[in-house]
Formats: sequence, C-alpha cells, structure tokens
Amino acid sequence: MHINSADFLCSNTDITKCPPANKPEYAFIGRSNVGKSSLINMLVQRKGLAKTSGRPGKTQLINHFLVNEEWYLTDLPGYGFAKVSKGARETFTKFINDYILERTNLVNLFVLIDCRLEPQKIDLDFMNWLGDCGIAFSMVFTKADKLGKQKLKDNVSAYMNKMLQFWAEAPVYFISSAEDTTGRDDILNYIETINNNLKES
Repeated sequence: MHINSADFLCSNTDITKCPPANKPEYAFIGRSNVGKSSLINMLVQRKGLAKTSGRPGKTQLINHFLVNEEWYLTDLPGYGFAKVSKGARETFTKFINDYILERTNLVNLFVLIDCRLEPQKIDLDFMNWLGDCGIAFSMVFTKADKLGKQKLKDNVSAYMNKMLQFWAEAPVYFISSAEDTTGRDDILNYIETINNNLKES
C-alpha cells in the first residue's frame, strides 16, 4: 500500500463524536511507552502526525486520522496509563472500552507489545478480554531494532507460546521498528488486503 495522504480529523473521549462509521477503521493500542505514536508516524511516513513524547501516557484522547481518504487510523490511549490519578485511569478505561465495544466499523485492533520484555500479565489479560468480547485484533511487536536477531526470535517465540496457553490458535502478529521501518510493508499490506476483501463482500 502506498500512502498518498494522512490527515488528522479529530480528538475526543466520546464515541458519539467520532467520525461517521462509514469507512474501515484500524486502531492502535498498547501499554504506555510501547512506541505507539512512533509506529503510527512510521506507517504513514508523516513525522509528528501522532504526537510522541519521552513521557509515557502522552496520548489521552481517541485520535482519528484519515488515510488515503479511504480508511481511518485511530490512535488510542495506552492502557497501564503511566503516572495518572485513579480517577483519570477510570475515565480512560471507560472511554477506551466504550470505543472498542461500540465502534461498529472497527475492523482490527493492533495491540502493540514491547519485544524486549517477557510476556506481561496486563497485555495477556487485555488480549484475552478482546477475545472474550469477539474483537478482532493483531499483535505488533515493537522496538525490534533494540534486540539481536536471535534474542528477538526467542522473545517472540516465548510470547506466542504463552498465547497458545489461552488460545487454540495464535493471533496474527508483526515484527516492527519505527527506527528502521521494519514491518511497515507487512502491516500496510495486511490492512490493504482486509480493505480489498471488504470491498468485494
């Protein structure tokens, strides 16, 4: 897929104020500091489209972008929520859950995982919740440039083996790096394939 345009549409915490649900939508979510905004900017090749920060938890709104005037890309706040108050955490949890469960045109949720870490309970619990709710999702292992090839392979294998303790079949997953654009074509081609299938159905 070639990215011809990527435009910011709106930010909010109210699903009723999201753009019309008339295009396929792909959302990105992960724990705070997983590299989500950097990955989004890498995918659309627009530095600064999604706001990056050295401070975890920078994204605190549902941010919608229109890509190629054909599909929505949505940047969701990270779960885990870094250093925020209990009240703010509860607010984030509610509007994220509302979005995931009620956004009718959400085609796929990309769940970002830091490839340097062993399987985290918060990630596993979140993905199991998605499965229980029937939400289609894929996994994206981020920061692949931070590890050697063998260590990366071992970490991903360990994670997928852990997933198979809960799932009969492991979800689709991608290896990515915002630094060297690893995984960009794979993720965009995946989105393009789904979009084409939707047009034909």
